[in-house]
Amino acid sequence: MTHAYNESYLSNAKDRLSSFFDYAINDCKIKPDWITVLFINTGYAEQFERGNPAYVAGMSGVELARAVILKAYGRKELPKPTNSEECSPEYWAGWALAEYQWYCGRRFKDIFERIPLTKIIGMYSVYHEMDITNFIDTMEEFYKAAEGDSNLKRIRESRGLSQSELAEQSGIKVRNIQMYEQRVNNIDKAQAQTLYKLSRVLGCDIEDLLENPMM
Repeated sequence: MTHAYNESYLSNAKDRLSSFFDYAINDCKIKPDWITVLFINTGYAEQFERGNPAYVAGMSGVELARAVILKAYGRKELPKPTNSEECSPEYWAGWALAEYQWYCGRRFKDIFERIPLTKIIGMYSVYHEMDITNFIDTMEEFYKAAEGDSNLKRIRESRGLSQSELAEQSGIKVRNIQMYEQRVNNIDKAQAQTLYKLSRVLGCDIEDLLENPMM
């Protein structure tokens, strides 16, 4: 398998991503699945996943989190990092995820659309004392199992939203969402306004929701 970048940067990447999630979630109180959206949409995830030294080694995890939040929201008062000697589930999730992403070479966008960060954090109690290969093997199983889901379902679940919550926030009837996710109705033929409303709530591009965007 082709790794995402040179292994010499992996230790730094694990340290940065673990601190990034720990600070953003526990200190800044940003929901786990929303910080992944900000991480991706601000462009920092793409630089990180390529092993750009400026991001995986040139700044701390806290600095990375602050850069992401400031770019997403503009000027924002951010708290000081909590100095804790304990490894939080969020910290561990970042540490383990950095190794998984390096191992598989996939984009963070593709990983999070199939395996939400909340699900990875929930793996802490079982996997944090195991060898990292056990985590990687399970992540691969989750990733492949999600391949059959529609793009809408994967993205919705990666945002931690139920069908009814997405319906309420977007103004699209829950039955329509169900029909798109089950592929009974072709989302590629949905009205532009429908796609816009869904993408706005989900924080993604309209093209991300389509099954065959090139058709």
